[in-house]
Amino acid sequence: MINCSDSTSAAPESLHPSLWRASQLARSSSRCVDTGHAALSAQLPGGGWPAGALVDLLLQQPGIGEMRLLRPALAEVAARRIVLLQPPHPPQALALAALGVPPSQLIWLRTSRMADALWAAEQVLRSGSCGALLFWPGFERQSQVRGDSLRRLHLAAQGGETLFFMMRPLASRQDASPAPLRLALRPQAGGLEIDFVKRRGPQRDAPLFLPLSSHLVQTQPQRHAPVDRPVPAPAAARGLQPQLVH
Repeated sequence: MINCSDSTSAAPESLHPSLWRASQLARSSSRCVDTGHAALSAQLPGGGWPAGALVDLLLQQPGIGEMRLLRPALAEVAARRIVLLQPPHPPQALALAALGVPPSQLIWLRTSRMADALWAAEQVLRSGSCGALLFWPGFERQSQVRGDSLRRLHLAAQGGETLFFMMRPLASRQDASPAPLRLALRPQAGGLEIDFVKRRGPQRDAPLFLPLSSHLVQTQPQRHAPVDRPVPAPAAARGLQPQLVH
């Protein structure tokens, strides 16, 4: 039994790691990867992107700067494979190299059915062999991901340390989600406006403006011919299991 007089002065996390004061950011129970943006990291529990958890990035539309936002974290985990699932456009090798992700470390997956995309995401997360999974459901066919599917993916993510970002339409912010971190992203001149829809800590009403460089690729002297072609054709989702599941 916990003595009430003692618990009032004790740090909540000393009683249970899932507890925190409403006025404070929670401590992360899993490893975090630095966002590479000091102003954003200061607003996140654990000081970075949580590994082994669903992170909901709610976009006004694809291509507003989400890849520039994730660039430092992707470069940090690029020693393992990076999976792009249902991206809205074919990945470009030059842009990936500018992100710090060698094209050889990339797996690009496309499916014709949402059920196959969800299956592929779960296999990637359960395999534990990838550094990051970026998943864009719902933009092409305006199909929503059901709550039970989100919970299943979040549970699969918790079994490993893969960075797991779901890029979903901004309208999805009204839907319930098991994600411990949900950010709404809108383009602004010179960067992104970030609303903290959900985080383990105090509510932040004012959005955060995060300046981002205008281009992924910095101008450098050319030592080799430019690589502006897409990476090799996407793999079929149902062909994943022999590669990723051990």
